[in-house]
Amino acid sequence: MTAASPRPVHRRALLRATAALPAAGVAAAALDPFPAHADTADRSGRFDSESPRFTLAVLPDTQYLFDADSADPAPLRATFRHLVDERSARNIAFMTHLGDVTEHGTEDEIERAAATFRTIHGKVPYSVLAGNHDVSSSTDDQRGSSAYLAAFGPARYASMPTFRGASPDGYNSYHVLRAAGRQWLVLALDWRVSDKGLSWAQGVLDAHPTLPAVLTTHDIAWADDDGKAQLSDNGRRLWDGLIRGNDQIFLALGGHYWPPGRTVLANDADNDVHVHVTNYQDRYYGGAGMIRTYGFDLARGVIDVETFAPWLLTRDPAERSPLEAENLELTGPADRFSLHIDFDERFAGFAPVTPAKPRPPAAVMPRGTVAYWRFDAAGTRAGGKEGAPVADGTLVRDLTGNGNDLTVRRLTGGGPDTLTWSADHHPGQPAHASLHFDGGKEPDRGAILTTSARAALNSEKFLHGYTIETFLRLPEPFEGDHAWMGILSWEGRNGDAGKTTGWSPLEPTCSLNLSPERFLQFVVYPQRQDADPTSWSHALPVGRWMHLAIVNDGRRTVLYVDGSKVARNPTQPSTGIATLGKPFVLGATQFDEKYGQGLYGSLGDTRIVNRALPVRDFLTPFG
Repeated sequence: MTAASPRPVHRRALLRATAALPAAGVAAAALDPFPAHADTADRSGRFDSESPRFTLAVLPDTQYLFDADSADPAPLRATFRHLVDERSARNIAFMTHLGDVTEHGTEDEIERAAATFRTIHGKVPYSVLAGNHDVSSSTDDQRGSSAYLAAFGPARYASMPTFRGASPDGYNSYHVLRAAGRQWLVLALDWRVSDKGLSWAQGVLDAHPTLPAVLTTHDIAWADDDGKAQLSDNGRRLWDGLIRGNDQIFLALGGHYWPPGRTVLANDADNDVHVHVTNYQDRYYGGAGMIRTYGFDLARGVIDVETFAPWLLTRDPAERSPLEAENLELTGPADRFSLHIDFDERFAGFAPVTPAKPRPPAAVMPRGTVAYWRFDAAGTRAGGKEGAPVADGTLVRDLTGNGNDLTVRRLTGGGPDTLTWSADHHPGQPAHASLHFDGGKEPDRGAILTTSARAALNSEKFLHGYTIETFLRLPEPFEGDHAWMGILSWEGRNGDAGKTTGWSPLEPTCSLNLSPERFLQFVVYPQRQDADPTSWSHALPVGRWMHLAIVNDGRRTVLYVDGSKVARNPTQPSTGIATLGKPFVLGATQFDEKYGQGLYGSLGDTRIVNRALPVRDFLTPFG
């Protein structure tokens, strides 16, 4: 930090005046007992670069832990041990330090700090940048040699698998890491970047035009007591000279000031850039090695941010002092929050996602597939025009060749728009097409697709297990009363199958429905047991595609939503399905001699296999 703050002087009264002096260059080995040329390859083998979830660890100002003869590196060693120990559990991809490693930038302080990094060296890749307390605060990155540069210059990172290079002066560096199945760029920029440094950084971005970038520096923003951040003078220079014109930079992190805070700025492409200031040196024990984690979850489209001090968390709770207990984890809105980001949309301007091509039917019909329907040209002639009605009598072919073709017909009250064709589809769906059902009540309306009276599927018993899959999208907004609408079923009645345990003898022997709370209900009357095992899901979201799968292994049935097993799956035995030679139906459930609530939503590819499939073999890849 620096005395040249845009905030009132009394807010910085606890800061010491900058005392870092220009230092002559010294050998890195003389400052760091763990030399920079030692093996820094990732030896842990515990980081999953393909998982959609990973963690970026951010470490702000540690200067009070390396302050002349009052130095105490123990908190930072505990933080580093935590990152190493938790690398697998939290899938930690990288750690970045935001500068002001030390208080005065002396050789002694730098040596202590460099030695402390031994705890993490070669186990978790990291970057470090200079703060105004690590170097002469009156200089920029053209300052020349310093004790900091000797210990934390490019040679330190040379063997790291993520390190890609540094500016000629050595004070700016960048890393490329693979996480969530893609590459990410981390720019670590000096406390004061010169015009040459900005030009170098622009060159790095130009050389990696498709990589989303996280910019880290020491001084970029300051915040008020409510956590609302605004750019500092140096931050404004970085914004105007680099960030706003490079859409790749979506997250910019700095330390230097307290309290912590954040803001969102719109760049020249009118996209959000999240700017955060993180610093805890004003808190107990100089921040006690407090770290912030950014938990990227590309499956959920969110970054979950947490702030805690591993050193304090390791203490026996019964023996923690009041200040230790108060500072071991921060939960205020500036320290614990979530950023909701549609990553594909945010990165589309520089790294557009290439849509997956449709997969041919033969590629998604494993052994045991008894029926497979899709609504593109391979499966039906209904498609071609968005929103076009699908006429009664339209045939949807069973692509297995087993003769389980479906035929369209409207229910009472169903007009042309009750069933329409769409190119909308789940991104992982083999066919790029769907049918939209506008079923409802008051007036009753709907449309269904049914097998013929002679279809083999009507009498299939599935005694050795089965997998039933479909893709479903509920409209947003989800308007009207659609309680107990049917998604798929067999028409046979459980009473006709001799079952006595059910809610009603008129209930179908197998059906997938939606409750008033938008819970999926799958109820089946097994061929061999007099029972009605029923699975229930959570409340389904609206406005997005989901993959649904019902898997029976010959003993019990499990319902999956988006490849995740739901909680309320019955444990009672369930062998086969008591089909009675009655048609299979998409779009409604027949009850009391008539079809009930017609489907309100969209269906994509639907497949039935006469054995239990593992999740990795579902129609959409989850493995």
